[in-house]
Amino acid sequence: MVSPNVIHWFRQDLRLSDNPAFVAASDAGNVLPIYILDEINSKELAPGKASRIWLHHSLNSLKKSLSGHLSIYKEDPLKILINLCSKHKITDVFWNRCYEPWRIERDKEIKKSLMENGINVHTFNGSLLWEPWDILKSDGTPYKVFTPFYRKGCLQSQPPREPLDTPEKPMTYNDGESLAVSDLSLIEDQDHNHKLLQEWNIGENGAHERLSNFLEHGIENYKKGRDFPAEPYVSGLSPHIHIGEISPNQIWHAIKSIGDDAETDHFCSELGWREFSYSQLYFNPSLPVANLQKKFDAFPWHENKQNLKAWQQGMTGVPMVDAGMRQLLQTGYMHNRVRMIVGSFLVKNLLLHWHHGERWFWDHLVDADLASNSASWQWVAGCGADAAPYFRIFNPVTQGNKFDPEGKYIKKYIPELANLPIKYLFAPWEEPADILEESGVKLGDTYPHPVVDLKESRQTALDAFASLKKEAND
Repeated sequence: MVSPNVIHWFRQDLRLSDNPAFVAASDAGNVLPIYILDEINSKELAPGKASRIWLHHSLNSLKKSLSGHLSIYKEDPLKILINLCSKHKITDVFWNRCYEPWRIERDKEIKKSLMENGINVHTFNGSLLWEPWDILKSDGTPYKVFTPFYRKGCLQSQPPREPLDTPEKPMTYNDGESLAVSDLSLIEDQDHNHKLLQEWNIGENGAHERLSNFLEHGIENYKKGRDFPAEPYVSGLSPHIHIGEISPNQIWHAIKSIGDDAETDHFCSELGWREFSYSQLYFNPSLPVANLQKKFDAFPWHENKQNLKAWQQGMTGVPMVDAGMRQLLQTGYMHNRVRMIVGSFLVKNLLLHWHHGERWFWDHLVDADLASNSASWQWVAGCGADAAPYFRIFNPVTQGNKFDPEGKYIKKYIPELANLPIKYLFAPWEEPADILEESGVKLGDTYPHPVVDLKESRQTALDAFASLKKEAND
């Protein structure tokens, strides 16, 4: 009877095409494809609710692509792997590398234990364009500023490898003791009809459909259009990349195949930002919890549960902020320009610690990537590598006027403001009472008063930062 002799361990690579470890495993023998939900080692970094919903459906999609041959487990990966290797007389285990600190530590221990048991371990890069340890300055230290990281480090390094084809007829098998995807308890009963499922086609096929749509309709206007949240000029690929339904190599080469111009170069530089975030996390394992710029350890953050809840629920009374937060709640996603706006509002107008934003995004984003989420929050807070200067405070009214000039984005997510004249849509508190009444808006009733005064809170933030600089100089 034919049986598997090698294991491919799916992790953040839930695809068959351009999957280096799966290709190598398929070349090596009869494959037992497995997935393990590890909630023992991940602890507080286990996937948030939105990511769990996505993972549930992505695993079902992957299992279908494998004709049902995906064995699923839960608990300690080391024990599970040792057991499977013994049970099936496995000679080799294959996986694509992950870069979160807890996974690096775990994987080193697993690799060591497997090799001590006479099992060969093969690991590959299936998630990044360049390995973090390959992109270093001439003195061997990691870059701290994006532009030289990307232009001198990445672009002058070896170009990203060409994508690999899907194995034609991989010999895959099931283990008789596998769980069902539903046994992982990734979703609750009410999540089966979650609104985000109306927004996304989850799985490898959905990822490639979204890429094709972007190449056809979005890339030609990407450089400028990407700032307008109501327009279809962003790729929406980030959740697919995060869970590995499509590789950055596939995207990079698909973009480059249509030509080298300002639009394609700009999009590829955004892939470079993802690489930069992973570099920061790799060389600074405490990135999710500790300021890269240590002077911010003394920053006088406020504690205000009421304001935090208003921000989380999209009820701050500032339409551009609230529209973004409601998009997040409804779709598991937020437009990149709006992420900067809501982030700036939290840490600079409300003076609430960036940790609150990082955790909320972690739980509600379908693309909640530890490296990108942590680095981006440190960027907007001003305490990270190559961070936005602290005095750069996004004015949500100005940003709305500039990037949602017709108010389509705000009206979509805040329908109670749909009848406001565009002149007052971004700052309804400035609207005359009679026009508010005609528009069916009653501040404090149908829509909140602003939780802070934008001008005053901006100055408070600048004063707080000035006190931090003064303390550092004393």
